[in-house]
Amino acid sequence: MLLEVEDLSMTFGGLRAVDNVSFRVEEGQVFSIIGPNGAGKTTIFNLISRIHTPTSGDIRFRGSSITSLPPYRAAWLGIGRTFQNIELFARGTVLDNLLLGRETHRRTNFLQELLFLPNVAAQECAFREKVDDIIDFLNLRPYRDTTVLRLPYGVRKVVELGRALAMEPALLLLDEPSSGLNSQETEVMEQWIREIRRRHPVTMVIVEHDMNLVTAVSDRVLALEAGRVIAEGSAADVQSHPHVIRAYLGDDDD
Repeated sequence: MLLEVEDLSMTFGGLRAVDNVSFRVEEGQVFSIIGPNGAGKTTIFNLISRIHTPTSGDIRFRGSSITSLPPYRAAWLGIGRTFQNIELFARGTVLDNLLLGRETHRRTNFLQELLFLPNVAAQECAFREKVDDIIDFLNLRPYRDTTVLRLPYGVRKVVELGRALAMEPALLLLDEPSSGLNSQETEVMEQWIREIRRRHPVTMVIVEHDMNLVTAVSDRVLALEAGRVIAEGSAADVQSHPHVIRAYLGDDDD
């Protein structure tokens, strides 16, 4: 089992954002988390990526607890993510931003880099080659040397996806990948998710509101309401669950 979340809870002051949540994600799966605003979806991502430390419960990655690790250690272990609100360096180029994703693979020290020894030069060449492969894969070649500030929103979403892929993560957390995208851009994002799964050995956990996207790409779906699990199963099973219909999809009888 790649990821195991057991009895996870998170309290902010008097607000219980995540309430005794448990689930498991097998290697190679696309696992989606759905729920209305305030359901605790992004908080769970922040807990897994170690931005927050849970009030109680445990998170295990490849069988080992990561509940107390700092964020950089989680990244080193192979956990990458995107953000609902795009977190890129706006004045850096697409190339610059993707190269940041390779930092988890840096194996040279400060002195070696100060002297720019041959192993440093070789490492930089390897980083650029890997990033250029991702740029070609995501059709970002026309924007390679363009600053993020000048890019359309939809392209920025793809750049952030590329930066996460540059880490070569074992677990990729995609927080609202279709947020802010029009229907055509959402279809393109769906294609990228399918292609990533086909061409890269990565497991994906997705937080998403667009049920068409969730249905198209997910092996399993977890539904939350007010921080609690209300259903888990296939996309079809979860969408037809009475509690999910009332809490998230809307009740036709209303």
